[in-house]
Amino acid sequence: MAATFNNLLDRLHLTSKEEGVPATEPTQKELKELRDNYAKAGQDHVFTFYDDLSTSEKAGLFERLKSFDPQYINEITEKALHPAQSSDDSQETKLEPLPEAATASILDSKEEDVQSWYTSGLEYVSKGLVAVVLMAGGQGTRLGSSDPKGCFNIGLPSQKSLFQIQAERIWKVQQLAEKQSGKKDISIPWYVMTSGPTRRATEQYFEEHNYFGLQKDNVSIFEQGVLPCISNDGKILLETKAKVAVAPDGNGGIYQALLTSNVRTDMRKRGIQHIHAYCVDNCLVKVADPVFIGFAASKNVDVATKVVRKKNAKEPVGLILQKNGKPDVVEYSEMDDKTAEAKDPKQPDLLKFRAANIVNHYYSFRFLESIEEWVHQLPHHVARKKIPHVDIEKGETVKPDKPNGIKLEQFVFDVFPLLSLDKFACMEVKREDEFSPLKNAKGTGEDDPDTSKQDILNQGRRWVQNVGGIVESEGAPEETGVEVSPLVSYGGESLEFLSTRTIKAPAVIEKED
Repeated sequence: MAATFNNLLDRLHLTSKEEGVPATEPTQKELKELRDNYAKAGQDHVFTFYDDLSTSEKAGLFERLKSFDPQYINEITEKALHPAQSSDDSQETKLEPLPEAATASILDSKEEDVQSWYTSGLEYVSKGLVAVVLMAGGQGTRLGSSDPKGCFNIGLPSQKSLFQIQAERIWKVQQLAEKQSGKKDISIPWYVMTSGPTRRATEQYFEEHNYFGLQKDNVSIFEQGVLPCISNDGKILLETKAKVAVAPDGNGGIYQALLTSNVRTDMRKRGIQHIHAYCVDNCLVKVADPVFIGFAASKNVDVATKVVRKKNAKEPVGLILQKNGKPDVVEYSEMDDKTAEAKDPKQPDLLKFRAANIVNHYYSFRFLESIEEWVHQLPHHVARKKIPHVDIEKGETVKPDKPNGIKLEQFVFDVFPLLSLDKFACMEVKREDEFSPLKNAKGTGEDDPDTSKQDILNQGRRWVQNVGGIVESEGAPEETGVEVSPLVSYGGESLEFLSTRTIKAPAVIEKED
């Protein structure tokens, strides 16, 4: 009977966000306090239609509005639209590559150094000191899918999604750490940050696939924050009469989300010291990379980042460098041609500024313990958008044909300039082994499902050939590759059993046999 009653409440939209709990309107005192708060900030128009709403709609709107500080929204909007001039702005911007002491390159590092980083990285894993944070808030809209981007199947022979590929890489690192240490049941906690629209679908996807072989207790799915969308004249927009128009607060919202979701608390309880954070759309990402963890820990830095070598001076990528003596990211659009084309005086065949940002970072836990001290310093950036909204005077929905407002977002790398150079490090990795972003719809020919799939297949072919195996194909160029399951090999290791094999491509290697 209770279930029937709750189902009826759901159909009538009379339940709260807590499952099965009837929604209740705020008290008159609570409502007045919130109205007054918004009125002081000049934003009380958000209550225009409140009295005409249903009980559940009133409860929902109240809860959403209560989650924002309207005065703070006004302040960050003003700062984003009219940033104050800093002392750095009054002087000429000085750009330099990061100091050599803060950098390393897999392309030319000594083998013994790489092996040392790898060994120590696995040791940290075996001691339970390593965690992974995945930024997975995006939907696959540009890919032609309404699902979370991590659910996307890029067309591999195995039909694995991005989530599955990355989960299996975590599983493999756990196995490698167990093999090196002799310990059992080693785990790497995986914290998956979603957005509001993708959270439930992500949770269901992991549940349906039994967490891809990982322990459920070691996978935490949490949600990044949102901010209201703002009109061109500074007013909070309503999506409907009962809903505020909101947008995710950008990948830089990760820092606040670690606090509000209690992820940092969980890390502290587990004794985590080293965190790898990355974006879901990179099919080649080496999740919980022992080499990267070991490198960053050896430098005793608070933040480290992976980069790939910029293809050419015109490639539209952000660059990791030092700006006025601080680590920073400078976008390609912010750099003049002369600077972009400058050559490295020590290696004239290379660009001076070539460290392309791939949003692949390391954090020390001690640094994340200080989030409260600096998170308020991170700037908000403006994205001008066409935002559907309700006309306050007419009560009608408006779908604009040109940008009518802004969305505010933060970038994960905005924290870099808060660090001194001695607490920041950078590792250059091979693009063909570690970076293949999925940004565009199939058939685009660049950063699309086909290029992602081919990059994995090409990598597998190289791995097989490196151990002496032969890969044959009579098909088209896109059918010449081999998919090597992460359950078999994380980075090309343990494939000696293929040394005498001839493999007909396209093929998938799912187990040793």
